[in-house]
Amino acid sequence: MATNYSELKSEIGDWLNRSDLDAVIPTFISLAEVGLERVLRVRQMLDRANATIDTQYSALPSTFLEVKTFKLTSTSPVQPIAFATIDELDALDSSSTAPGRPLYFGIVGNQIRVYPIPDGNYTGELAYYAKLPRLSGSNTTSWLLTSSPDAYLYGALLQAAPYLKDDERLNVWSTLYASAVQGMQTSDDRSATSGGALKARATPFGAR
Repeated sequence: MATNYSELKSEIGDWLNRSDLDAVIPTFISLAEVGLERVLRVRQMLDRANATIDTQYSALPSTFLEVKTFKLTSTSPVQPIAFATIDELDALDSSSTAPGRPLYFGIVGNQIRVYPIPDGNYTGELAYYAKLPRLSGSNTTSWLLTSSPDAYLYGALLQAAPYLKDDERLNVWSTLYASAVQGMQTSDDRSATSGGALKARATPFGAR
C-alpha cells in the first residue's frame, strides 16, 4: 500500500480505474482528511499546550479539535479544571463575578473560557486532540498514512463517489473504510489500558 503522497494519488487513480482525475484526486484526499478528523480520536492526535491564564478568555491552539484535559500547573497540587457548558458558565457568572482561581472552563468558538475570572497569573496546560497533518507535495507522509494507509485510500475513494456519480463500488468502499477506522480506534482503546505512559508535545497557546 501507499507510503507517501505520490503513491497514494497513484493508488487512488488505479482503484478508480481512471487516468483523467489527476487534478481532483488531491481534493479527494483532503476531503478524506476532514472526514477522518470528525470521527477519529487516537493517541497520535494528542497534543499539549501551555499558556498563562490571566483573563476570562484565551485563544485555543490553531490545531485544536477537542479537549482531553485542562489543568492548572502553577498551583500546588496541580489542579484539574472541570468542564462546564456555556449555559453553566453563564449561570455561575450570574451568581458571582468575584475573581478567583479558575475552577471551570468551556469552549467558545476558538477560545477557552474560565470561571471565575482569574485573580492572578496561572499557568494552564491543555491536552487536546489536534487536527491531522495534511498530506501535500511538500508534506509527503504522516503517522496516519504510515499506520493506516487503508483508511486514507478508502476515505478518498468514498469522497470520489459523488464526483463520479452512481459508482456501484460505493458500498464496498464504505464498508472497508468503516472497518479501517474502527480498527484504528479499537487498537487505540486497547493501548490506553496497557499501562504505557504517553508523552505529548508541548506548544504555547492563549495569545489573544
